[in-house]
Amino acid sequence: MLKAAIVQDARDDRVLMLAWMDDEAERLTRETGEAWFWSRSRERLWKKGETSGNTLAVQEIRDDCDEDALLLRVIPRGPACHTGSRSCFAPELWQTVVERVRERPEGSYVASLADAGVERAAQKLGEEAVEAAIAATAGDGRLVEEAADVIFHLYVLLAVAGVDIDEVERALAARRR
Repeated sequence: MLKAAIVQDARDDRVLMLAWMDDEAERLTRETGEAWFWSRSRERLWKKGETSGNTLAVQEIRDDCDEDALLLRVIPRGPACHTGSRSCFAPELWQTVVERVRERPEGSYVASLADAGVERAAQKLGEEAVEAAIAATAGDGRLVEEAADVIFHLYVLLAVAGVDIDEVERALAARRR
């Protein structure tokens, strides 16, 4: 029987991913202290990080009340998501941007900015921020569109610079406290 395995960062409680465990994956995880799962697509056991190196050191395993799901509290070594994002539950736009920066598909605007480097990505963000400020003061109805361009280009700059959006979210949360 497969159990859902919710993977949570033990340091800040962020949900990182959802995977599946059979009895053997659960046994290996408990014995080794590293997360093992059952891949439904590959129909085999796999150790998280066996190809990427992004492993999960398991600190605690909790069963739910029905014993059909597990909570794994872990210390991740690298991103949990195959896209390169810290969490599989990152915003969709962020996941898309990170994937395009990593894979550099031909014809992708994001890939072209990534190829041009941090300086060009920063320049584009600056241009878009100025356009948003002008739209706000002009009251011409373009602020929403320009703000979307700012957020998009901020995501691109962060991804090109190798900064995960989660780091920004943590910084904002710390300020809230």
